[in-house]
Amino acid sequence: MSDSDGDLPVDYRDVVRAAMRLDGVAHRTPIMTSSTLDAMTGAQLFFKCENFQRIGAFKFRGAYNALSRLACGGRASGAIAYSSGNHAQAIALAARLTGLTATIVMPEDAPSVKLAATRGYGAEVVTYDPETTVREELAADLAVERDLHLIPPFDHPDIIAGQGTVARELLQDAGPLDLLLVPCGGGGLLSGCALAARSLSPGCRIVGVEPELGDDATRSFHSGTLCTVQNPATIADGARTSALGKLTYPLVTSLVDDMVTVSDAALVRTMRWVTERMKIVVEPTAVLGAAAVLEGTVDAAGLRVGVVLSGGNVDLQQFATWFDQ
Repeated sequence: MSDSDGDLPVDYRDVVRAAMRLDGVAHRTPIMTSSTLDAMTGAQLFFKCENFQRIGAFKFRGAYNALSRLACGGRASGAIAYSSGNHAQAIALAARLTGLTATIVMPEDAPSVKLAATRGYGAEVVTYDPETTVREELAADLAVERDLHLIPPFDHPDIIAGQGTVARELLQDAGPLDLLLVPCGGGGLLSGCALAARSLSPGCRIVGVEPELGDDATRSFHSGTLCTVQNPATIADGARTSALGKLTYPLVTSLVDDMVTVSDAALVRTMRWVTERMKIVVEPTAVLGAAAVLEGTVDAAGLRVGVVLSGGNVDLQQFATWFDQ
């Protein structure tokens, strides 16, 4: 599908405009390779390392794209968001950079490193019990009460366009790919990356990857009906979203070639491989795509494969316990 299709809520031109706003603000993250992992898979793997992005995750791209537009438009003095962690940090830092205030609604059980970092960037954190509170409703109520502009974590045109710059850079730096593997939670990163890949590498097969315990997008993709999941108990905390959004659902179903899942045990094994062989720290959600190829869920033999490593914000004490299991 070309970027001129008018029936989708975001197109590749939005990704290009986002890249211009992010130029000189976001890091152009490195692409890493591993001869050992290439030998294991029979593929040529190109890892886009968003763990080296500002705030340690790709989320900064969409957050800054959205808040820079908000600040330039003079439409609000502050932003509010809900997030388990990476979007929270991204909005907090983007608000500080654009002169806006930030209020973040976060679950009480969010990783401590993410709670601390969000506060460290200057945001006010409002915590809630995920068993008794619907975060979207709490954030919407606070937005009205405090006259704040709500920026959701994935279902927003500016968020999607900003995240699409990940694949845009990957394809510009690595060249055309046969296969692109992208982690999927609410679908913002996957949607944006699919837009970029369809324009820059039309022959590239795009596959989204979810944890088995949070497989709503995979079921939605294969059934043609929007499915949900409630508080999935996966270690991939960035993929604990309940469903694809009103914007990301049509983008994923229109642009993505397949959706697959991997187990939490596979995520732990893959984090170990990435840590030991590539010498980098990544969080469980980050290795969803890597797990799919290393575990053989997706056959990549003989292909040039782009793998998005989405972030590295992990509690190091928890990190160590996973490897002890």
